[in-house]
Amino acid sequence: MTRLSVAIVQAAPIPLAVGDGIDKAVRLAREAIEGGARVVAFGETFLGGYPLWLDEAPGAALWDHPGTRALHRILLEQAVVPDDERLLPLQELADASGAVISIGAHERVRQSLYNNQLTFRPGQPVLDHRKLVPTHGERLVWMRGDGSTLGVHQAEWGRVGSLICWEHWMPLARAAMHNLGESVHVAAWPTVRESYAIASRHYAMEGRCFVLAAGLVQHRDDLFEGLERVGGDGAARELFETIEPEVLNSGGSLVAGPDARIIAQAGEGEEALVAELDLNEIGAALASLDTDGHYSRPDVFELSVDSRSRLGVNWHDGAGD
Repeated sequence: MTRLSVAIVQAAPIPLAVGDGIDKAVRLAREAIEGGARVVAFGETFLGGYPLWLDEAPGAALWDHPGTRALHRILLEQAVVPDDERLLPLQELADASGAVISIGAHERVRQSLYNNQLTFRPGQPVLDHRKLVPTHGERLVWMRGDGSTLGVHQAEWGRVGSLICWEHWMPLARAAMHNLGESVHVAAWPTVRESYAIASRHYAMEGRCFVLAAGLVQHRDDLFEGLERVGGDGAARELFETIEPEVLNSGGSLVAGPDARIIAQAGEGEEALVAELDLNEIGAALASLDTDGHYSRPDVFELSVDSRSRLGVNWHDGAGD
């Protein structure tokens, strides 16, 4: 297979209400797959919505802020968990169609939340990628990931992987992913601003791969609607009311080629951005630049990646296990 149809679903998440968000994601992914897409990408934390209040609500970072505390409780209650049965419809869709579906989610592991870009692949377990470093105010919500979720899925046509948001400005994370030989890379963003588009196109050229830069569309009013879907909370509502009433995430998704050119570009509203990729472009582009091969200097530079899971607490039964 040398030609591959892909789609970015640039859509509004349903904030906080993860179950309702899964239903919407299944419907939109199915529509994209029925249109011929073999890879379908959603933006950062589509399931649960990006926590806009961290950037937009004055006072959200204050110690013991009632609204922030209430929202953290709701995120923990709503978040997906490992082997979450609510996600089965996405897995079943991937199994039935043979397509790969990449979607962001709030994930709970023990008592902590992670920003996880989940990759559903046909006939195989979901592939996790937990954000290595939550950016700035995001650290109020999400735990840091570890090297155990740096990986790619091997499809019949090539390899697909993902990074989340500002991980695209982590040079060593990029180098590790380039070493894995991606054909298609999902760059998950809350919205694709100009600098984010630059980072996505740079990744495509540096890694000699196609990049699906997937953004969300979010309004302040969406936050209130999502809050009501999960039962409402007065303190959270008061925090939301301090946010300016405007569009806060406005899409801008794009598909970039291995030469950094823009193949397809979305507008600011909800849409499915579809592109046809010629995978032969990758081999041709590698003739002049292979940052993991002939354009590297392993005698000068060496990267070591620790891919072990860092649990923090290790229990031993005393029997040598």
